[in-house]
Amino acid sequence: MTKIIISLLLLCGTFFVISGSIGILRFPDIYTRLHAATKAATLGVAGVLLGAFLFLYFENGIISGKLILGIIFILITAPVSAHMISRAAHQTGVKLWEHSVRDELARDQEEHKAKI
Repeated sequence: MTKIIISLLLLCGTFFVISGSIGILRFPDIYTRLHAATKAATLGVAGVLLGAFLFLYFENGIISGKLILGIIFILITAPVSAHMISRAAHQTGVKLWEHSVRDELARDQEEHKAKI
């Protein structure tokens, strides 16, 4: 049973990493590409690391704190870094995809300037 769970975690993690890679290639602008890279890669890497953690625990009796710290580090830093990259891209004038419906950050910045 544990081998099935470990295999499923590794397969799901691999699926998310591959789908994130395809999203980076297929999506039209930096904002949607960052979304694909961050969401899919975070889930993918966490799944692979969790599968590796369970494998080491059940097969060798090793509790790897490094793998747990790696999972926590990825879950915390990947969304924050993508947010900061997208904010920097927006502030430097990188345009949205022409079929984007709205730009809420520009609207919020205009409202903030109007209050000042």
